This record gives sequence, C-alpha cells and structure tokens, in this order.
Amino acid sequence: MKRPQGLARVFAAPSAIAALSLFGLVAALIGDGPWDAAGWLGLTAPLAALAWAIRHRG
Repeated sequence: MKRPQGLARVFAAPSAIAALSLFGLVAALIGDGPWDAAGWLGLTAPLAALAWAIRHRG
C-alpha cells in the first residue's frame, strides 16, 4: 500500500497548468505583438500536458 501524498504534491501540476493558462488568457487580452505570442505559449500548456500524459500512460 502506498503512503498518502500531501496536498501540495497532489495539486502542484494542476496548479501550474492553471496558472499558465490564466497567464495566457490575460496576456492575449492585454495587447498585441509579444503579448499575443505570450498568450499562445501560455494557452499551449494544457495541450502539452495532455500530450505528455497520453505518451506516458501505462
């Protein structure tokens, strides 16, 4: 039987994905040019996490 993990360890990755997504949404609303690029990068975080999870599922 595995030892229970702490809340910080369980929610670390989902919190990071949420923060990057929020940053991407806000950056896309702020302005044009570099902000658009930052928005695209931030909004690809959930897709990158999904691709990683599909590739590494057991």
